[in-house]
Amino acid sequence: MFRLGLIVNPLAGVGGSVGLKGSDGEATAIKALAMGAEPKANLRTQQALEPLAGLDIELLTYPGEMGEESARIAGFEPRVIGAITPGHTSAEDTERAAREMAEQGVDLILFAGGDGTARNICHAIGDSTPVLGIPAGVKIHSGVYAVTPKAAGEVVAMLVRGELVTLADQEVRDIDEDAFRAGRVRAKYYGELLVPEEGRFLQHVKNGGREVEELVLDDIAADFAENMQDNVRYIMGSGSTVQALMDHLGLENTLLGVDLIENGELIGSDLTAQQLLDMTEGYATRLVITVIGGQGHIIGRGNQQLSPQLLRRLGRENIIVVATKSKIKELEGRPLIVDSGDAELNHQLSGLIRIVTGYRDAILYRVADY
Repeated sequence: MFRLGLIVNPLAGVGGSVGLKGSDGEATAIKALAMGAEPKANLRTQQALEPLAGLDIELLTYPGEMGEESARIAGFEPRVIGAITPGHTSAEDTERAAREMAEQGVDLILFAGGDGTARNICHAIGDSTPVLGIPAGVKIHSGVYAVTPKAAGEVVAMLVRGELVTLADQEVRDIDEDAFRAGRVRAKYYGELLVPEEGRFLQHVKNGGREVEELVLDDIAADFAENMQDNVRYIMGSGSTVQALMDHLGLENTLLGVDLIENGELIGSDLTAQQLLDMTEGYATRLVITVIGGQGHIIGRGNQQLSPQLLRRLGRENIIVVATKSKIKELEGRPLIVDSGDAELNHQLSGLIRIVTGYRDAILYRVADY
């Protein structure tokens, strides 16, 4: 029988939809909840557990919102260890849970969170026990996460069935959230975790740094400006490629947030998910997004403000993807990824999608249905 440990950081990613660009620290989580954010980590954990139904697994977890709730909803009868104070879980709870599960001799610890949670796990157990992350945070720079919750479950299922899966050390990285909110990315290496490696399902460490192909970015920006339509609202996603478009238009830009423009004017900066819904209701709207270098995500990493409700309203035909060909080549043939938190929507957005790669130059590239 496969012995699986399960740890959920229940507040992971809670700051994303309200534009806080992280969830580290109790004060940030309290602020996010006060702004109307809804925790998603347990839902994403349930999605990860779905591929494990019916497999020969003994599941160990912590009480309530740290794993027990998700496990029971997914149809498991977990063995619950440890104790928590509901509604007040902390990094110390995560570290204690990881140590106790490692001491219990689990075959793998499956955990839901972001880079801060990965840091906690790394600090607690290092690479002594294999782990795999369910992506639930705002920041996912570490290489220890599956590309989507469902992909995490698929990797665990492969292990349970005894299929050949390589174990390899992967980097744990995290950024300074205060600098991140000011538009600066300062990633730091914190160690390595032992992770089951399956190329289709495990994300790569994010490639940092600004795009240096200035001429190509100028061409992409010129193509976008030429094709802009009057009286259409354009949601401008995060990232340096979209920033180049805003620079070309002479508009202020939130590098790590989401802005809204219409008729050449900036009408909303660093908007939350609810603000985006309110400000696009009843208006012709298009979304402009780019590809995370090295990872391939276009939805679900750093742009959780783009809610499933908004994406359904827009429709696939109103999503404009922009990226340099060098950024696409970094993927080495791996598909683009949509991780909206809604499996049906992910499926609807899969398939070939047009990517603007220069002036009157575009390619078709595959979006995976993970």
